[in-house]
Amino acid sequence: MLHRIGEDSARVPASFLQPYDQSTSDAHRDWLLNKCYRNGASNMSTSLPRIVDDYSEKKVGYVHAVSGPVVIAERMGGSAMYELVRVGVGKLVGEIIRLENDMATIQVYEETSGVTVGDEVLRTSQPLSVSLGPGILGSIFDGIQRPLQTINEISNSIYIPKGVFIPALDSNTEWEFSAANNMKVGSHITGGDIYGIVMENSLIKEHKMMLPPRARGTITYIAEPGNYTINDVILETEFDGEKTKHKMVHVWPVRSPRPCAEKVPANRPLLTGQRVLDALFPCVLGGTTAIPGAFGCGKTVISQSLSKYSNSDIIVYVGCGERGNEMSEVLRDFPELTCDNNGVTESIMKRTALVANTSNMPVAAREASIYTGITLSEYFRDMGYNVSMMADSTSRWAEALREISGRLAEMPADSGYPAYLGARLASFYERAGRVTCLGSPNREGSVSIVGAVSPPGGDFSDPVTSATLGIVQVFWGLDKKLAQRKHFPSINWLISYRLI
Repeated sequence: MLHRIGEDSARVPASFLQPYDQSTSDAHRDWLLNKCYRNGASNMSTSLPRIVDDYSEKKVGYVHAVSGPVVIAERMGGSAMYELVRVGVGKLVGEIIRLENDMATIQVYEETSGVTVGDEVLRTSQPLSVSLGPGILGSIFDGIQRPLQTINEISNSIYIPKGVFIPALDSNTEWEFSAANNMKVGSHITGGDIYGIVMENSLIKEHKMMLPPRARGTITYIAEPGNYTINDVILETEFDGEKTKHKMVHVWPVRSPRPCAEKVPANRPLLTGQRVLDALFPCVLGGTTAIPGAFGCGKTVISQSLSKYSNSDIIVYVGCGERGNEMSEVLRDFPELTCDNNGVTESIMKRTALVANTSNMPVAAREASIYTGITLSEYFRDMGYNVSMMADSTSRWAEALREISGRLAEMPADSGYPAYLGARLASFYERAGRVTCLGSPNREGSVSIVGAVSPPGGDFSDPVTSATLGIVQVFWGLDKKLAQRKHFPSINWLISYRLI
């Protein structure tokens, strides 16, 4: 770190080369002041900024304290809220959730056992993001979009190794690309414009390649029809003399909603395949629905039934903090299920993306799994598809918020949940809706959210249930007594409703 100082680097105190602690900090200060005093005031203005600049280039902080999934790091000046960091020797994935002076509070999305005080914290200067491109459908990811099938093949283990980093999408698979007829060299293009089509699979034939929302320019190169990987450059644009290369895949921060041209009223029903729901309490494509119910009432079965039989084009199923056997049931049953597409039988997995974050995974990743799922849904919505996202269950997410809030020593509200619980739920559900998409050609898409809620003991006065019911448009209340009588789906039509 000190090789840029110059000739005095040979006289650096040995204590300054040790892992950072308070005594090291004092030695560093004394050595720096003595050096500046010997060289005179004229050298003080040149030597000090050079050391500070060297620190900023390193982008490295150090662990100050560890409490479960929460890590406090020091010497993190210049960091940003929700910046992605790598913690410790294992390079564990974390996200900054609080900044105070040069101290940063980080929630880590992996098990923190083995992290010690003094370990390095590497800044990435990037927010937590997901990769968007061909290959999402038919895949299963964890809460931060790591491909679980690929990890299993590489590690040959049923557990996820700590600090593993594997690209979300396979970079070796070749996809058949064809440029749009109206896109040629010299054409003007803006964010959201469709410049090509990729053959995703036999069920979803058109994976539309869109220019990222914040990009624009004039086309200087567009690939010829053929097979390309996601890392091949298929488009090059120029704006203000600066050229930008675009690949099949681009990244998007999960906490930022993808922009749209306009939100429009939803006017088409979401058909569930359950007569009691479609007849009495219908939902629309682009609507929000809550399914609260006690243990054993059938919340997961209804969510899976919607995934199998609804009239949506794309399904994103998020298992947030649920039992592992339920996700294994999804993985076992979904590939065997089929649907008819113009007389051809196709596997339902070809239109489904799974995000699995089971109850034995770190609690902090539950929040990431919810945002990962809604970002994937918005990506397919922008293509003009009707997407349904199943979140099972948002109560587990709220429990994760409560645990993290407690470790941050925040003021608890009702039942120990943080005071901002309602705001977090609202910001999630408000990302649903039917929209006019950005760019050309003109198209409309929708994201429908069906969130299961697990109130303790079936008590609908639970803070999570109360906050959710104040946000969603449709309420499918499940009754424990009906479930005990084997009356499924156990919808209690006396308490369920739909807002007109």
